[in-house]
Amino acid sequence: MLSMSHNVKFDLLSLIEAIDKIELYSQDSANADDLYHNQKSFDASMMQFVVIGEVISRLDETFKEEHSDVPWQKIKDFRNIIAHDYFGIDADEIWDIIQNKILPLKSDIELLVKNIDK
Repeated sequence: MLSMSHNVKFDLLSLIEAIDKIELYSQDSANADDLYHNQKSFDASMMQFVVIGEVISRLDETFKEEHSDVPWQKIKDFRNIIAHDYFGIDADEIWDIIQNKILPLKSDIELLVKNIDK
């Protein structure tokens, strides 16, 4: 059982919301090129990746250490790449993350939220 404050739960729910938005914004794209050339969807998705990194930076370090199976630092580092090297972003890497990593992350976070509610 986790003893977490309301803020941690709110932050975790914010992460889920950002992931849901990425899924929504990318759902009409068949591949990386489609996403990249749909400027609104690509930019909106990138903004949500930034939001995810910002929320993770607010999470308590002890909480992140207790749940080190989630690659918190790697996700935060990815946010920094987007924020500071936007024009150097590899659309194929973004597509791979959306297709293969974002749903497992969402599942991990949903499990953390359920544990907070226990």
